[in-house]
Amino acid sequence: MGKKDLVKLESSSYDAQLRLLQIELVKLQNSLISKGDQILVILEGRDTAGKDGTIKTITEHLSPRETRVVALGKPSDVESAEWYFQRYVAELPKKGEFVLFNRSWYNRAGVEKVMGFCTKPQYTNFMDTVNPFESILVSSGITLLKYYLDISKKEQAVRLKAREDDPLKQWKISPIDQQAQKKWDAYSKCRNDMLQNTSPKDAPWIIVRANDKKLAHLNMIRDLLSRVDYPGKDKSLLKVDQEITFKWDGKISSLEK
Repeated sequence: MGKKDLVKLESSSYDAQLRLLQIELVKLQNSLISKGDQILVILEGRDTAGKDGTIKTITEHLSPRETRVVALGKPSDVESAEWYFQRYVAELPKKGEFVLFNRSWYNRAGVEKVMGFCTKPQYTNFMDTVNPFESILVSSGITLLKYYLDISKKEQAVRLKAREDDPLKQWKISPIDQQAQKKWDAYSKCRNDMLQNTSPKDAPWIIVRANDKKLAHLNMIRDLLSRVDYPGKDKSLLKVDQEITFKWDGKISSLEK
């Protein structure tokens, strides 16, 4: 992780910066609704990387009627027998909607592969078809933004322990989370393969170094806003710290800083 990851923001500075960025998000949504555009944001990442908190900062002041957070559970027996993408297609954004996937079809490239929840042919089929599938979404007019939140093994251990100790976070503890440290290397291998093979030009992965949650929130929102057009954009607010948030460059070494 970079040195800037370790810089802690004062709460007052963070709140002030976040408020300005949330105003920009409202501007974006007003444009989205008026034009009938569609935005789909995919958030993937390590267990405890902060996907829930990041989504909360993005959606806090957006219209609940035109904003949806999708976090699908384990597929039913019927869904398991269907085309893999089918249940996700039903959740795609409609005209004027801003949709965020808290985990997505990339479960197959991560937790399902690591935990043995899918077969090798199922995994191979997914990796062979996900890029063409996403290209169809993009060519149909959906703005697709994919973010991978990454943290260090040490930071993950700290956050897992905090969940165990906090009675308000008990719902976040799962058997899969409890395997995160033991299977760290396996998850790293799957992450690397996923990033390497599913980051085409029309739907690239954006990496967010999330050891510092506040820096991750601010820089991911800046990046998101910088990638879409809307009237009244204040570009002075959208300078992204490339040590924190950056487009996947195909180099595994860039994840280890």
